[in-house]
Amino acid sequence: MRKFLTAAAFAILPTFAMAATVPVQGEIKKINEAQGKITLKHGPITNLDMDGMTMVFTMADPSLLKSLAVGDQVVFEADRVNGKITVVKIEAAN
Repeated sequence: MRKFLTAAAFAILPTFAMAATVPVQGEIKKINEAQGKITLKHGPITNLDMDGMTMVFTMADPSLLKSLAVGDQVVFEADRVNGKITVVKIEAAN
């Protein structure tokens, strides 16, 4: 029985340990293609327990910066990747 409970606990643990990313509205303030970074003015990022602010993010896929411009309204998702708050998904807002 103990082995079963231990296995069940480990099967459930990843579900609770990983918070799902959520879409966030933002505006591009600066793009640094050379460093693969973007500065966004954004609303609250609930999965990171972060209030709205303007901050610099690392891009998970820096090639996405080529299709963006300063002033664009975007919807993005951010998460902690290797200890850095990182934009993992971004697209133009409708």
